[in-house]
Amino acid sequence: MFMQVERLTKAYRNITVVNNLSFNLDKGKCAALLGPNGAGKTTTLHMIAGLTAPNKGKISFEDKQHQDVRSFIGFLPQHPTFFNWMTPQQYLTFLGLLSNISKNVLSQRIDEVLETVGLKGKEKQKIAGFSGGMKQRLGLAQALLHKPELLILDEPVSALDPEGRKDVLMIIETLKKDTTILFSTHILHDAEQICDNIIMIKNGRMKWNGTKSSLRQEFTAPAFTIETEERLPASLSSLPSEQVLFHSPYKATVGVKDTSQQQQLLQLLVDQQANLVLFERKQHSLEDVYLEVMNK
Repeated sequence: MFMQVERLTKAYRNITVVNNLSFNLDKGKCAALLGPNGAGKTTTLHMIAGLTAPNKGKISFEDKQHQDVRSFIGFLPQHPTFFNWMTPQQYLTFLGLLSNISKNVLSQRIDEVLETVGLKGKEKQKIAGFSGGMKQRLGLAQALLHKPELLILDEPVSALDPEGRKDVLMIIETLKKDTTILFSTHILHDAEQICDNIIMIKNGRMKWNGTKSSLRQEFTAPAFTIETEERLPASLSSLPSEQVLFHSPYKATVGVKDTSQQQQLLQLLVDQQANLVLFERKQHSLEDVYLEVMNK
């Protein structure tokens, strides 16, 4: 177990924004922290990164009980700040020296991270002329500069256009091979695309913590989308409202508990001599599951 968060709590005056939060993160995994606005995602990441002290609880790391955790954590805030009059090379040199990276190593390391994030060849351009996507790449570069064991990203693609999002997600996908990653996002498709584990919080409290596959197994019952040439059999209307959702007189989604119910559904359609246009198992997205968990 690489990181353990135990009963983490943070309050500002009389408002508790993180409430008794506990979860683990294994080394080499990528976990997504999901939740609505105001759920406590940013505060949680700030506490893990050592930028904010919790009121209660603790965060522990494997074999690092008495070390300053900030030395092996890379952090990209939701709204990174840059000195626009600097070039990427100047900016990363400045931050590298603040991080006590030796000058002998720093120059080579800057070249490496700029190549990793796709900014090689732009190291002497002014940051002021960078697009939002390029600035986000530079933010990733600074987070990677000291070779962190844990990379924390707060809404890394939320302000980017589709092309910029795609580029940054591809970089994160590459980084997964060598670094443990924890990132927050409200773009569920991005989490579904690149993460191994899902952590869902609401009002500062844990709603779900586990793998993507276990999340789907627990919260999504099998369902089939049915479409016929004529009106659907009237017998479908007798099913409980939570089991069948009618999209039109000719199309519906029907939930089943097991294989036997699936066979019964198909037999019902055969007995009614329904002319099937579609009989397809519904693929539940992370968004479907997220809404079910949050409303539970």
